[in-house]
Amino acid sequence: MTTTRLQRCIDRVLHILIPCILIVTCSAAVAAELERRQAKRIHDRLAGVPPSAAVLDDMEADLVDGNDIDAALTAMENSAFYNVTLKNFATPWTNRDRTLFAPLNDYTATVIGMVRDEVPFNQLLSADLLYKGDDSLGLPANLQTSNDHYLALEQQGIDLKENLVADFQSVYYGIPATATAGIMTSRAAAEAFFIDGTNRAMFRFTLLNHLCNDLEQLKDITRSPDRIRQDVSRSPGGDSRIFNNSCIGCHSGMDPMAQAFAYYNFDAGSQRIEFTPGVTQPKYHINQNTFKYGFVTPDDHWDNYWRAGQNALLGWDAGLPGSGDGAKSLGIELASSEAFARCQVEKAFRTVCLREPGNSQDRSRINSITASFKADNYNMKTVFAETAAYCKGI
Repeated sequence: MTTTRLQRCIDRVLHILIPCILIVTCSAAVAAELERRQAKRIHDRLAGVPPSAAVLDDMEADLVDGNDIDAALTAMENSAFYNVTLKNFATPWTNRDRTLFAPLNDYTATVIGMVRDEVPFNQLLSADLLYKGDDSLGLPANLQTSNDHYLALEQQGIDLKENLVADFQSVYYGIPATATAGIMTSRAAAEAFFIDGTNRAMFRFTLLNHLCNDLEQLKDITRSPDRIRQDVSRSPGGDSRIFNNSCIGCHSGMDPMAQAFAYYNFDAGSQRIEFTPGVTQPKYHINQNTFKYGFVTPDDHWDNYWRAGQNALLGWDAGLPGSGDGAKSLGIELASSEAFARCQVEKAFRTVCLREPGNSQDRSRINSITASFKADNYNMKTVFAETAAYCKGI
């Protein structure tokens, strides 16, 4: 073969190979750039602040290797995940307006601490647990009658990831360990939901915040009305049809379960939660003459009438009796439901993905993350990590 012919062959080969090489090189560069953008998106969504170059490199490498969960866990090492993201995540649960523009309190701090320490989140409504600032910080000590301890934590910009410590509610709030019920007996929740009223607010907001269902969604007029209290008129406005077709739907399920809170109150004067074992709070006997043949609350025994009927779809745990005494056992009942587990996933989805689940793919992913959440001993870090991995490209 002459030199000229050889050169022409080489030229033809190069003409074919060079574009292929360029395509492969460009594709690799685009893929790397995509994973870097996804790493930054995961960090921004979880921590709310940009990652350092070193953290971004580490997360990108995890994504390249297919370790999406590790990348998300790296993002959660940033203190802003605790001080900002989780604070905003939990704060709306602590007040009746459901606003995130509320100060740090014992309820929110306990949620943050449980996520950080991977405490099984199904203990949220039953544990004798309280997170507070480390004693070495010199913060106000009177947790029982004031929120000053948590205000100081927030106002001083103290790193919650590094400085929250776990303790017992029963040590600080003057109630026995057997009467503590996680965040339901936190000072913040008591101030919001046990003050005045009839204690039905605690039940309603617990459903709303932790089972993602309000009473209107759970109305069931087929349940027995035998535990509805005296303060509920059986003929509002003189029309018994209103009671039979509306009021009964909420109260027949709510009143037997809200009875679990019969010994609790928040005293506005002393600014502290009260617990009166064996003595039903007077608020359970108000307006006795509205319907004097209604139920008179004798104690804190509760029954879940919603285990039958349409609300069986909430997925109650068949291994539990569906009845008990006091707030702690009710908290276990609620937090053992399928609705509780799914609710935590849905709330994390909205926080991380910045939108509601909107299609069958989203709903399928929520189902799988809920299953992982339960299988991983109710670890909320699993929920946030899997959700961030799912929304990394959105």
